[in-house]
Amino acid sequence: MNYKPRRLRLPVFFAVAALIAACASGPPVPDWQSNAKTAMDHAIAAYLAGDTRLADIDFERARSEIARTGRADLLGRLELMRCAARVASLVFEPCKSFEKLRPDTAAPERAYADYLAARVQPQDIALLPPRQRAIAANLSAEDSAAALRRMEDPLSKLVAIGVLFQAGRANPTAIALAADTASAQGWRRPLLAWLNVQLALAEKAGDAGESERLRRRIGVVQEDQ
Repeated sequence: MNYKPRRLRLPVFFAVAALIAACASGPPVPDWQSNAKTAMDHAIAAYLAGDTRLADIDFERARSEIARTGRADLLGRLELMRCAARVASLVFEPCKSFEKLRPDTAAPERAYADYLAARVQPQDIALLPPRQRAIAANLSAEDSAAALRRMEDPLSKLVAIGVLFQAGRANPTAIALAADTASAQGWRRPLLAWLNVQLALAEKAGDAGESERLRRRIGVVQEDQ
């Protein structure tokens, strides 16, 4: 698959840049920091493009670099980023790699892990980044839509809609927004996942024309796999 890794962002304290940040005016950045950031950017780009093999290789490279520090808390953040990319692609499974590290992580990371599983506790919502707080709260569909529109980062937006979907709170408008967001970025894996959700809804509604249109679109995405 030919694609260019792009700079990817998640909520501020989970971004690789924040994860391994160093002051520009300070000492030279240690090799592990720049190596981990590069590997993580490539891993997420590969995963979203649908290349699981390459994504796994780059994730392990990033993990190995961070493990050199002996910092379980940083490894926990890395694993959360990996699990967040899965939620964006509607892969809902326990974030086992993070759970092993949970005792050595801080409260915001634990709250974010619960957010990804759509089970964050009301008292922990304040620990989430501002945009995610609105999604985590029990908002109306209209309020959730407004919160999603305020999200500029496409990956954060997909994660948020994935959380809403997992909680049974994603309406057709939010689902269409997820598909459009993945399409605009050329992210094959989440695009196929959200298109299949739209197809299931169209079939359930008995809309033959829309179902056929979505099948054709899915076929186009799958042609280059």
